[in-house]
Amino acid sequence: MMLIVPLLGYRIFVVGVLGHESYSKQAKNQYYTQEEIPSSRGEIFAQTKDGLYPLAINAKKFQIWVVPKNVKDKQKVAQILSKELQKNELEIFDQINNNKLYIPPLAKRVEEGVASKIKGENLAGVLVVPENVRYYPEGELASHILGFVNFDDQGAYGVEGYYNDQLMGYKGALTAERDNKGRFINIDEETKARDGDNLILTIDHNIQYFAEEKIKAAVGKYGAESGQIIVLDPKTGKILAMAGTPSFNPNNFNEEAKRDKEEGKDRMTNPLISYVYEPGSIVKPIVVAKGLDMGKFEPDTEAGTFSNMVVVQGYEIHTAQDKPFGKETITQILEHSDNVGMVWVGEQIGKEAMYENFAKFGWGKVLGLDISGETTGFLLPLKKWRDIHQATMTFGQGISATPLQVVNAYSAIANNGELLLPHIVDKIVKPDGKEIQIEKKVIGQAVSRESAQKVQKMLQSVIENSYRKRTYIEGYSLAGKTGTAQVPKPGGGYEEKQSIHSFVGFGPVEDPRFVILVKLDKPSAVEFAEGSAGPVFREMADFLLRYMEIEPKK
Repeated sequence: MMLIVPLLGYRIFVVGVLGHESYSKQAKNQYYTQEEIPSSRGEIFAQTKDGLYPLAINAKKFQIWVVPKNVKDKQKVAQILSKELQKNELEIFDQINNNKLYIPPLAKRVEEGVASKIKGENLAGVLVVPENVRYYPEGELASHILGFVNFDDQGAYGVEGYYNDQLMGYKGALTAERDNKGRFINIDEETKARDGDNLILTIDHNIQYFAEEKIKAAVGKYGAESGQIIVLDPKTGKILAMAGTPSFNPNNFNEEAKRDKEEGKDRMTNPLISYVYEPGSIVKPIVVAKGLDMGKFEPDTEAGTFSNMVVVQGYEIHTAQDKPFGKETITQILEHSDNVGMVWVGEQIGKEAMYENFAKFGWGKVLGLDISGETTGFLLPLKKWRDIHQATMTFGQGISATPLQVVNAYSAIANNGELLLPHIVDKIVKPDGKEIQIEKKVIGQAVSRESAQKVQKMLQSVIENSYRKRTYIEGYSLAGKTGTAQVPKPGGGYEEKQSIHSFVGFGPVEDPRFVILVKLDKPSAVEFAEGSAGPVFREMADFLLRYMEIEPKK
């Protein structure tokens, strides 16, 4: 007893005094619990005349879990799950044929109907766990704009990636005391979750749908590899539609990524903001605008008599069809899309002024669009410009831009020279209902108001005198220009018999309501953009004139 009592006393001292903090924590963990309170991801909406249209919402789906140790008949479970989940039976059996307490979920984002059937089988060791997932009710529609939410609930690409933090909100936490049955009996500490913000896009659902249908049809009709359409409001910078094909279904992003890898493609990248190209003759009105601004000429100035070819630093530059146009005014140079005449225009302006002009129109730098993935094209540093660079850039070779930069430059012309920041989000709606309106932002004056208005009239003349059959709409004043651009090779030079067709235009000229870019990559059925991108522009413009209820001129 004399030995035991001191030993017990020592043990009590160790447990009660020295180990108090450790044992107290262990005891507390038995009757206290910490729970995470999830937040709800904000939803994304397009607009229509009648209100909002959901593009990205939250939906209840299910995960299928298996605890192998608790499965009595593994062969039967593998057979049933294979049938319901449309997965390989042998692969499922290999995963569950063990005595583990945990394996990764066999399936995620399972539809409720399938989950109900599995749950109804009452399979020992099989758990049907609900989960909230991102759902895109329109499938591929606007997928390049939206991006997707991955399995870690993180936004990737598009608006989902750019606004991920605002859409996610903040998770909460709860510390509470519980009884021996696990029921809460006292809440000790609680941090409430904050749901994510909802986003209302500038995208008009009907315009977006029409644009996607048109570009898909055009790619098939003209044998193109891919194609894009973008519609912009020149007075606000709002993007009304942004469509590219091929696209992807964000509901199946994992399968789409695997398919891209197998086929060597990248359908998830937005080609309108992430890919660049040499725009070709679309550049010509932008260059002419600078000459007008400098007072070097007027629209009706006789530039001279030009042949089919000019030599610059030993390089021959020909007209598109290798034919001479003779005596031309500046407006006629645009109407004929005369490369030789444009070389003369560039000589009047000079290298430094041309470089400054491209920069003022937003080329050679990122615009700052509110979508993940925006890149910029290539604008040769001024100190490296030679005469041949100046010459070729007047007709859009040796310089590159994204389709967004191209359409935004034309938007500045339509908007009397004022360059705006394009944007895709119109309003941010907080969980309490408070709305934050995204206002238009002026980022520069590309050219003077007077020069822009002169170019507007010149581009109207281009449509009415050059592309009348392809792009003219009776009763409306539209302005625009084609571009049939060569495709540069990675190592230098250009691909043979390959080109990119595009058409940029706006209207009505007296009060521009829209700017449209149509671009077709490597079409095989038509030689020039006038016969491919031009007709698509006309169809798009005709739809917008009717949809926006713009009355024809009397």
